[in-house]
Amino acid sequence: MTLQLLVSAVDKVPRELARQMHIGSDAILIVQCGENGYEEWEEDGHTIRAYRFREKGVGLSRNNALLRADRDISVFSDEDIVYTQGYEQKILAEFEQHPEADMLLFNVDVCEERRTYHIDGFGRVRQYNCGRYPAYSFAVRTEKLHQKNITFSLLFGGGARYSNGEDSLFIRDCIVKGLKVYKVPVTIGQEVPRPSTWFHGYDEKFFFDRGVLYYYLYGFWRKPLALRFLLKNKENMCREIPWKRAYALMKQGMREAAE
Repeated sequence: MTLQLLVSAVDKVPRELARQMHIGSDAILIVQCGENGYEEWEEDGHTIRAYRFREKGVGLSRNNALLRADRDISVFSDEDIVYTQGYEQKILAEFEQHPEADMLLFNVDVCEERRTYHIDGFGRVRQYNCGRYPAYSFAVRTEKLHQKNITFSLLFGGGARYSNGEDSLFIRDCIVKGLKVYKVPVTIGQEVPRPSTWFHGYDEKFFFDRGVLYYYLYGFWRKPLALRFLLKNKENMCREIPWKRAYALMKQGMREAAE
């Protein structure tokens, strides 16, 4: 099998970025910047292709990479991930060990305040528990994505109308369209801390956008799961906006999505 990193970045010099990320596999870099351009080079026997686009939006950026992906396994990534030596072999070994899997989720170490998940053991991922995994944990059989016409939402994520959530919708779509998704307790890299491009505190926009996301993500179960989300996290998230007001904002977002 072959593997390709699909990297979404903003205003980066491609060759410098490849070195900073310790890329040790084939890769496609999509750089959102002020110009259009293309370059390609070989790095330690691997082919790295870099596209520069004026277009903005993380979903669009990831789709531009996925459209051009041509290796067996596609691994989604961001500019602030630094990979461990031998990550390519680790990922391919897991797909060899689990031929039933269409998609595998891997650990990437992040600082405590940004951590949304940690995989301790092998297991199946279902629609009801898929919402906490970031795109940089995804490794997927490329042909399956192309066959099922699965892409990232252009409504959610940095540079889009609503805040984060494009990764949750992507993995949901994979599961709904029949891909078998599993998690593996294997670490392939770490995140370098940086200011968030979308998170500006638990303000009204955060809860409103989360309501829109829950409408698309959970359907009939959106309201009870929104309430569960708030009650579980109210000590941390609802210090400035009370949880009842936050719930009202989430329901307002759901109503907008339904229109």
